[in-house]
Amino acid sequence: MSLKPSESKRANHLEMEAEIEQLVSMGFPTDLAAQALAAAGGNLLNATDWLLNQNNHHPPPIAQTPTPPSSNSSPPVVQPKINRFFHFHTKKDQTQQESQEIEGDEQSHSLVHPRKRQKLAENQENIQKPSPEPPPAPLAERMRPRVLDEVVGQDHLLARDSLLRSAIGCGRLPSVILWGPPGTGKTSIAKAIVSSCGDCGPSSYRFVSLSAVTCGVKDVRDAVEAARKSKLKTSKSTVLFLDEVHRFNKAQQDSFLPVIEDGSIVFIGATTENPSFHLITPLLSRCRVLTLNPLKPHHITMLVKRAISDEDRGLAASLKQLVKFEVNDDAIEFLSVHCDGDARVALNALEIAATTASARVKERNTDDEPRVLVVVAVDDVKEALQCKHLAYDRAGEEHYNLISALHKSMRGSDADAAIYWLARMLEGGEEPLYIARRLIRFASEDVGLADPQALTQAVSCYQACHFIGMPECNVILAQCVAYLALAPKSVAVYRAMGSAQKVVKESVGQNEGVPLHLRNAPTKLMKDLGYGKGYIYPPDNLDSSSQTYLPPSLQGYKFLHWP
Repeated sequence: MSLKPSESKRANHLEMEAEIEQLVSMGFPTDLAAQALAAAGGNLLNATDWLLNQNNHHPPPIAQTPTPPSSNSSPPVVQPKINRFFHFHTKKDQTQQESQEIEGDEQSHSLVHPRKRQKLAENQENIQKPSPEPPPAPLAERMRPRVLDEVVGQDHLLARDSLLRSAIGCGRLPSVILWGPPGTGKTSIAKAIVSSCGDCGPSSYRFVSLSAVTCGVKDVRDAVEAARKSKLKTSKSTVLFLDEVHRFNKAQQDSFLPVIEDGSIVFIGATTENPSFHLITPLLSRCRVLTLNPLKPHHITMLVKRAISDEDRGLAASLKQLVKFEVNDDAIEFLSVHCDGDARVALNALEIAATTASARVKERNTDDEPRVLVVVAVDDVKEALQCKHLAYDRAGEEHYNLISALHKSMRGSDADAAIYWLARMLEGGEEPLYIARRLIRFASEDVGLADPQALTQAVSCYQACHFIGMPECNVILAQCVAYLALAPKSVAVYRAMGSAQKVVKESVGQNEGVPLHLRNAPTKLMKDLGYGKGYIYPPDNLDSSSQTYLPPSLQGYKFLHWP
């Protein structure tokens, strides 16, 4: 039985709607699904292929001239989610393809959300934009000495017959600890030692650098294991350089002992703290401690001039432009005097000053000359240095060095020097009450009976500092320091106390009991035992010189020698 034309048309319409709904369930819009079915002649599979190829800008596979959509249907829109639905492309490919679709179809572009258009445009710009070149390393790092002959200063360590020179000449490096202030060349010397070992031929050492700030025992073990493997393969020993070695605790420092002992590595440690306080004795016994001194102003001047003249590593490499630098002599002198012997501070301040001067000249230069002359003046250096940094650590060696200098300056009655060291401590951030406590001690130890008012002055100074604090109490401390420095001195009490303690500790006189006549007798039993018997009460007996107060074995012993 054949269907009527109206019924057949209705059946086809229902079938078309079912296929459209199926395409819609797959993520396609209704109007685009209807267009695909019309182009594919009603075949669902071919319609799906058409949609995929339409999204990828391929021509329709079925109909060479697809049937135009009805007047009620809207223009085709871009479907960026279709690729994610079928997992055909990566996110990067999808972004590039969406950007291409938007550029190729202005009508579709008008239908994309403005925020999405902006995001696609930014992604496309990031893809096409070349990555900028990384900035150069700091000037202090670029100018680091490559061999020992380039090291400035530390002549006591790098002389011809010195330990390091002799060891390098023999090709037998010892394990050493480099101890010195920051910026004196500890890391530079360690690297230059290995570089200089190859002057007379192929170097027999490989260099491995670690920092105790960022590594632990596991990193040390890995480095040692790699050193042993390298020695078996290439017969090269490994120089293990550990910066800031004082930051390792005792257990971590113990990990170096066996590998230094058996020669698995040549150990070079660098520290700014006193090794006697921060490194264990077994490690010190396996290494030679080499002390580095702060650089002198003429050493800093040499380094600054070297950085100015070096076209490859110096100031010229700091800025990515054709700039010629010229530094005034007074600027170099100011920099060399005010960096406290720290080469790193000097070179970094020089680079900042040159950058500041270059920016100022660039603003004034409107002719775009191919090569600009930049003059670095002393004001640029002052701006770069900002405030002066003082080497001071309230828990380190410099703390004890300065308080010792203050104490000895007052003992020597040099009020000017004492006030100077006081200012150094206060500017370094020392707690004023600590200084005041030390002044109280000094008032009895060094002034003593020569001026009993000194102790009163020191106690009053402590109370005043406690009341008002810093910075107002600085003059109070200075007044007390000046008073104690100018006061007459006597160590009679200090020596007497030391002598008495020595007698007690060494049991001179066998530490006898208190003589009976000096004992108190609060009870009848104690009085019957002879406590207090024969005691002469001085207020009632003016002639009591015959009475003794020391034990019998110490009779006539003099502790206090005072006129």
